[in-house]
Amino acid sequence: MVFEEERLFLLPLPEHPYELAAWKLATVQFNYHITVEGGNYSVPYEYIKQKVNVRLTKRLVEVFFSENRIASHPRLYGRPGQYRTYEEHMPKEHRDYVAWNGERFLHWAGKIGEHTKTVVQLFLSRNQVEQQGYKTCIALLKLSDTYSAARLEQACKRALSFTERPSLKTIQIILKSGQDNLSQDEPAPNLPETSGSRFTRGRDYFKRKEED
Repeated sequence: MVFEEERLFLLPLPEHPYELAAWKLATVQFNYHITVEGGNYSVPYEYIKQKVNVRLTKRLVEVFFSENRIASHPRLYGRPGQYRTYEEHMPKEHRDYVAWNGERFLHWAGKIGEHTKTVVQLFLSRNQVEQQGYKTCIALLKLSDTYSAARLEQACKRALSFTERPSLKTIQIILKSGQDNLSQDEPAPNLPETSGSRFTRGRDYFKRKEED
C-alpha cells in the first residue's frame, strides 16, 4: 500500500479546516474587556491599559500580548454591545459577587420597597459590565441593617425626587442627616452644614452632588 511505511509518522488532520483570519489592534479597557467588531471580550485584568493583538476568525476571537495568547472566546454575532466574560479574568473583588446576579439583587431590593428596587435597577445598568455594580448594590441594601428597611425605602424615594439617577452617596447623606423622615411634600431646607445644627441639605445640593 502506498505510504504504508510513512503512516506511523503522519500527524492527524486538524479538527477544523483552515480559516482565514483578520488581525486587529485593541486596548484593554478599565473593565478588563476589549471591543472588537461590536463585541466585548474579557482578558485577564492584569492587562488593563495594555495594547493587544486580536486574531478573528468566523468562530473565534483570540487575544495575544507579546506573542502569547492570553484569552480566547467564541465569536459574538447579532446584537452589537454583547459581552463575553470569563470569571478567571475578573479581579478578586468582582469574583466575590459572581454567585450574585441582577435578578437576585432586584428580588432583595423588592422586599424592601419599590423605590429601593428602582435605585438598584439604576445601579445595575450604570456599568458596561453588570457585575461592576454589585458592590454598590450590596452597600445600598446593607444600609437597611443600620437604618431599617423602612428608612432605606424612604431615603430612596426622597433621592429619586431630587434626581433620576441618585448615587449611593446621596442616599447615605439623606439617611445620616435624617432627611428621610421629612414629609415628601416638605422641601429640605437649603442650610449649610454648621457646627451644632442639624445636617440638612436641599434639592439644589443633591443636584450639584450628582453633577460632580
